[in-house]
Amino acid sequence: MIRIAPAGRVLAVAAAASLALTACGGGSGGGDTSAQQSGSAAPSTAASTAAAKGDGTLTLGTVLPQTGSLAFLGPPEFAGVDQAVKEINEAGGVLGKPINKVHTDSGDTTTNIASQSVDKLLAQKVDAIIGAASSSVSESIIDKVTGSGVVQFSPANTSDKFSTISDNGLYFRTAPPDKLQGRVLGDLIAADGNDTIGIMAMQDSYGSGLADQIKATAEGAGATVVERVDYDPKAPEFSADVAKIKAKNPKAIVLIGFEEGAKVVAELVKQGLTTDKVKWYMVDGNMSNTNYLKMPKGTLKGVKGTIPGAEAPEDFRKKLQAINPDLKDYTYAAESYDAANLIALAAEAAKDDTGKSIAAKLPEVSKGGEKCKSFKECVDLLKAGKDIDYDGVSGPVEFNDAGDPAVATIGVYEYGDDNKYPGKALEYRTGNIEG
Repeated sequence: MIRIAPAGRVLAVAAAASLALTACGGGSGGGDTSAQQSGSAAPSTAASTAAAKGDGTLTLGTVLPQTGSLAFLGPPEFAGVDQAVKEINEAGGVLGKPINKVHTDSGDTTTNIASQSVDKLLAQKVDAIIGAASSSVSESIIDKVTGSGVVQFSPANTSDKFSTISDNGLYFRTAPPDKLQGRVLGDLIAADGNDTIGIMAMQDSYGSGLADQIKATAEGAGATVVERVDYDPKAPEFSADVAKIKAKNPKAIVLIGFEEGAKVVAELVKQGLTTDKVKWYMVDGNMSNTNYLKMPKGTLKGVKGTIPGAEAPEDFRKKLQAINPDLKDYTYAAESYDAANLIALAAEAAKDDTGKSIAAKLPEVSKGGEKCKSFKECVDLLKAGKDIDYDGVSGPVEFNDAGDPAVATIGVYEYGDDNKYPGKALEYRTGNIEG
């Protein structure tokens, strides 16, 4: 069951919206590789204690986008990890030693870069890998990572598949499953008075999963999806796909994709489906697109979209600016920062840096103990023999048995006349995911 409650700056929403959002139902090292599903509990503490100990130095790798369709997400994610590592090492490191960090590129699904990066990290005996950003990229490397006894921890994967994927109990994420973003967006579309909806979604686990949830939520609130097109993101143009949507004359159009979204937008405009005639809605994967800035002013005016994550606090932004002065976007920076801190705290709690030991302690350090909000504060409590509950910049993070955050926040944004991402923040909705 997911219960959504407005948080931060809140818009008034229709009673039907509130009902829809509270309704039940529904994108490298060694170790033991005994099969375990993500949907079951993480390896037991006893099992991790019996396993071979690590080398005493926590080595953290990243497989995050430096190139490819999600390259815009790379800078804030790398900055988040770098800031966490800086603070961890300033606080004395993990197990009495500074932690090591190795950054690599994930590319996207059009290349084999992610697999090559994982090979590189495994050769350097990393204990945990932060990444990938793309759900499809993570899906392509998860067997290699978790099969090697290494924790894979994504700050941005939202595909619902990861809640049940086979992962040896070693996969975690700070980003919420798409069912939460899909419910928020589906509810928003219906609450805005759109009773007929067209959906254009890229054909992969991210696009299809989000489209399914948006459709279910919007139709549950009384709207009808009159046309849905699951398109090939590598297609040279999208005129036929847009024509299918236009033929059904929907009041709202949902766009779910990545970089190719600019081509879809251009085709919508070409066929007369502009924002003054039809309401457009977007998602985290296609809201940040530098190609929008090349379009005439007002092309995206009034377009609303959702991005997982709470608003980044000003002091956190300043720290990241010191790491990367060119940083202009903070999407998934907090989730990346929290991922690194949680991995470090789990290793400290386990008194071991192996992947299985870290995985066994990740749920424990994320909930149920004494609240703490920084690595130093939390590690001091651990050294004093206390049980801890790390509450991060991205939110409370408490992991459920699937390695998903049990509580998460989705931001709702609206573009202005300048087409600049992310636009104006309208509200933040916090969802509790149970079970």
